[in-house]
Amino acid sequence: MTSVFPRCLVSSSTSSASISLPNRPPLRYAVLGAGFAGISVAWHLLKDCPKELSLSVDVYDEVGIGGGASGVSGGLLHPYSPKGKPLWHGDECWRECLELLNVAETAAASSGAVEKGECNQSFGNFMVRRRGILRPATNAKTFGLMTDNARNCLAGCVVETIDKDVAQNLVPNLCLPLNSAFYLPGGMNVNPPRYLQALFQACQNSARESLGRTNITLVKKSIDDVLELEGEYDAVVICLGSKANFLPGLTGKLPLRTCRGVITHLQLHESVRGSYPEGGPSILSDAWLAVQGPRDIHMGSTWEWQSRNYSPDVSAEEASKALAELLPKASAVYPDIDKWGFVGARAGLRAMPPVTSHGSLPLLGCVDQLIGAAEGGPCKFWVFGGLGSRGLLYHGWLGKLIAKAVLSCNEQLLPSELTSWKMNNRVKC
Repeated sequence: MTSVFPRCLVSSSTSSASISLPNRPPLRYAVLGAGFAGISVAWHLLKDCPKELSLSVDVYDEVGIGGGASGVSGGLLHPYSPKGKPLWHGDECWRECLELLNVAETAAASSGAVEKGECNQSFGNFMVRRRGILRPATNAKTFGLMTDNARNCLAGCVVETIDKDVAQNLVPNLCLPLNSAFYLPGGMNVNPPRYLQALFQACQNSARESLGRTNITLVKKSIDDVLELEGEYDAVVICLGSKANFLPGLTGKLPLRTCRGVITHLQLHESVRGSYPEGGPSILSDAWLAVQGPRDIHMGSTWEWQSRNYSPDVSAEEASKALAELLPKASAVYPDIDKWGFVGARAGLRAMPPVTSHGSLPLLGCVDQLIGAAEGGPCKFWVFGGLGSRGLLYHGWLGKLIAKAVLSCNEQLLPSELTSWKMNNRVKC
């Protein structure tokens, strides 16, 4: 097949007349992976493509929407580090994530529901639970720092320092070793499978409303070597999470570590009196509790470094080990969790990026030379990975940025903090 170099679209000097060419074939983009990163990129490619052009996006994922680590993530959404400091560009990430949540909720409402059979039933029936997040103060050494950070919180997601009485009014019987807690009233719990299905539905709606100008297709197929797509697409965006590090050409070249996390599903039997308060917040501590309903909670997460186990299925032995690790941590702040019974578990393999002076940041950039793509044209192959345990927060803003870079074939549009990994690894594209 003859190689087709990508056609660049958007730049400060590009006019509508210069890109609106008669009989121009549709631009074709491939997005590998249908998790947080992949579906965000697909959405922004569709929305940011100039209206004078036709565009087609193929999303490749052998399992389907949310079939990887994104689909089994905890879903607790806030823009802060464990010590309460705003994450790198946390304000922009928070704002763009809220925008995508709104897009997904609108799409779900218009269709009545997420398509049957596509949502993991162990993750409940809601899409976004807006009840806040509570972080009990448990470490005297960091309490002062966290209190200072709370005073300098983001306006879009405030952090309130509350006393024991206020905290226990939110969650009765909560244990507070330092008689204080940090409350994020704007924090929320997102149901990843339902959200990703709805966001993909929004992509389909957008394509349908374009009256044939744009198109999006889910291709349930595994791509073993990205170079097999060379010549078929104007650009390929690799959003495969931990699997990206094992693609030919990328094996061992991305500064990523894998980490398997198990999330347990607990329920309160109907014979047990009481329940979690309907309006109660989810809890962040050494083990987090993501509330699904008054008698339905997810507890996580374990951290098994260097694992290569991609399976979402959890054996009885692995589940038992997870419970033994997580229950004591959760019980230390919410003793009533001991009354809840285990009903299941799921797992995902995270792609963890290296720690930088700005924290653990995802990896973005063009990887043509890294994978051995043909030389002589603009960027054709891109990577968007290493979202770690913050994929939900990062995916909106960074998906928007890389979509713009891909459309314009201009890596300089990406923040240098996200492409510096290439310099550190002596990668030039």
